[in-house]
Amino acid sequence: MTREDVMEKVNEIARDIFDDEDLVLEDETVASDVDGWDSLTHLSFLNEIEDEFGFKFAMKEVQGLQNVGELIDVIAERVSD
Repeated sequence: MTREDVMEKVNEIARDIFDDEDLVLEDETVASDVDGWDSLTHLSFLNEIEDEFGFKFAMKEVQGLQNVGELIDVIAERVSD
């Protein structure tokens, strides 16, 4: 799965979680850029990503992520293993 494929899937999940069919996440997107992205929706978002890609994040993988691009990198690395 390419990084672009991962980004596409994550965008689909985000549109569902944040209930916004027009939402497009970019590498530079941060939580404050998205209406409704709070701590609860963040957990739901990560949980849906785990379900979609079939793995569980380790706390150290998601702590300190600065933007969506870094999240995509973590996912792409995990699905390529």
